[in-house]
Amino acid sequence: MAGGPPKALPSTGPHSLRDMPHPLAGSSSEEAVGGDSTPSPDLLMARSFGDKDLILPNGGTPAGTSSPASSSSLLNRLQLDDDIDGETRDLFVVVDDPKKHVCTMETYITYRITTKSTRVEFDLPEYSVRRRYQDFDWLRSKLEESQPTHLIPPLPEKFVVKGVVDRFSEEFVETRRKALDKFLKRITDHPVLSFNEHFNIFLTAKDLNIYKKQGIALLTRMGESVKHVTGGYKLRTRPLEFAAIGDYLDTFALKLGTIDRIAQRIIKEEIEYLVELREYGPVYSTWSALEGELAEPLEGVSACIGNCSTALEELTDDMTEDFLPVLREYILYSDSMKSVLKKRDQVQAEYEAKLEAVALRKEDRPKVPADVEKCQDRMECFNADLKADMERWQNNKRQDFRQLLMGMADKNIQYYEKCLMAWESIIPLLQEKQEAKLKCNGAISAHCNLCISGSRDSPASAS
Repeated sequence: MAGGPPKALPSTGPHSLRDMPHPLAGSSSEEAVGGDSTPSPDLLMARSFGDKDLILPNGGTPAGTSSPASSSSLLNRLQLDDDIDGETRDLFVVVDDPKKHVCTMETYITYRITTKSTRVEFDLPEYSVRRRYQDFDWLRSKLEESQPTHLIPPLPEKFVVKGVVDRFSEEFVETRRKALDKFLKRITDHPVLSFNEHFNIFLTAKDLNIYKKQGIALLTRMGESVKHVTGGYKLRTRPLEFAAIGDYLDTFALKLGTIDRIAQRIIKEEIEYLVELREYGPVYSTWSALEGELAEPLEGVSACIGNCSTALEELTDDMTEDFLPVLREYILYSDSMKSVLKKRDQVQAEYEAKLEAVALRKEDRPKVPADVEKCQDRMECFNADLKADMERWQNNKRQDFRQLLMGMADKNIQYYEKCLMAWESIIPLLQEKQEAKLKCNGAISAHCNLCISGSRDSPASAS
């Protein structure tokens, strides 16, 4: 795809922001519902983003879709959709190859960032740079300053997560690498953030510290104005659709936090169970040395328990590396969305205060002052950008959690199938031993019967 200007969000376009309907004017707003009754926040949310975007499915297959033959087939279909979508992209970013650097004052990890693009904003078709975590943090702070009306994807937590002692361990570094890679891909897929100049510098500059020290000012007018908005303005009433968004984010973060805590407890119990299994299996092996006929079945039980412990270890690793990070990412995502929502409220409060101040003035003015119009434009832009980013976030969330839950189901199925195969493999061994024992007993019984019969037919017995 040839490079070009970013696709405009609903907040930008051929029409002036001044021509957009006022969000507080219920009669003219496109979100208003006809009739005397006031719609509930849930209804407004449903109309803005769709019912499926608001509620995590409890199970079943949505109407109009066919159930896949297996979880693996659905995962393959989802991967195919990603491949088709990738054919239309013009910017690709990959984070890989983590390296440990040991200096006199500190030890840190850097990651290689490879960028390929056909956009005209890039002088070369491919770039490769190395960045550390604090560079990613710098990028996010710059995006928040220059794009205050947009949702900035969250970074993984800076400090070591609970249960991980060594932040330089392979497991922790790989988990962070995946999170940083997803962070950049979120920005890459955004129609506005991906064209940000700070993002371009982050991807292409050989020495990012030069730009950090210079503190280049690339703030837009919108960013400067929002940055100087103080908290002195008090919002009267948040519009219903944004109030519904706030309520949804609160409930969503609460549910994910509960799932995260329970999942961590489950993983902890699985690890404790795994330790017991590893001690439990060898007992049968040492016992077999004392037995004769039971030696082989006991060795089979020991091997079976070993296979089950290996399968459990794989399941626990998958939960730790794939399931928990997604939950934490979306908990941080909801916090980022709440932050943008608060900024929007501040702009609305400022607009309402200025509008009220104009109304209280005694002198007649033929038109609204320019500063009030600019404040209204900022509020309209915030509203449009926030709704567009919320819709995009809902779509990403639906796809991510569908993949997450299908992957979790698939991993659990594999775990129980491996355990079932392990235990079923012992049954033929036990049956063979039982059949051999029965045959042996039958042969002995037959031999005894022959001996008894022969003794009865002998002349000595006849006399």
